[in-house]
Amino acid sequence: MQASPLAHHFESLEKQAHAARLGMWLFLATEVLLFTALFAAYGVYRFLYPEGFAQSSRSIETWIGFVNTLVLVTSSFTVAMGLDAAVKGNGRRTALLFAASVGLALVFLGFKAIEYAHHFQEGQLPGRYYTFEGVQAPGASLYFSLYFLITGLHAIHVIIGMSALAIVGALAWRGRFTGEYHIPVELAGLYWHLVDLVWIFVFPLIYLI
Repeated sequence: MQASPLAHHFESLEKQAHAARLGMWLFLATEVLLFTALFAAYGVYRFLYPEGFAQSSRSIETWIGFVNTLVLVTSSFTVAMGLDAAVKGNGRRTALLFAASVGLALVFLGFKAIEYAHHFQEGQLPGRYYTFEGVQAPGASLYFSLYFLITGLHAIHVIIGMSALAIVGALAWRGRFTGEYHIPVELAGLYWHLVDLVWIFVFPLIYLI
């Protein structure tokens, strides 16, 4: 017999779901504040070192950023479809769609690894490790410091998000969720949509402007 998903300190699944959603939204708000601070720092230093940032941004692989944008947008769609399947009580379909999202996350990380390898080979590294001869304007090393900080932190969030999707997807495959109880599916989806949303700002800020 499957144990009830209702925790002992809640009167109903509905109240438990409301509490879980509130907790997740508060957590996501702190994540938004974190990336907002980083974006603001990037904007300030780009204003202070316009030439160094402009030249450095031309040396990164814009096509990889564009492909990764498409990958993440597609993964958000599969996550949304997975939640829709959970609402309809189709756990197996949820698991398959979440598995597709995890696969897309791996594609994203694969392209990011290729991009990072290129930067390491060229010496486009943060701070005193910057040895790239192609751009020597003031602020170039600072650009790559912020580049690795922002994109690296986002990549960590991708790894966390795909891990959550994999765990929830495995539970969905085992029939742990129903049309009445699927809040973990919803919360995992919310986190993944944040990962996607952050990248929507990272891409134009670092790759296009």
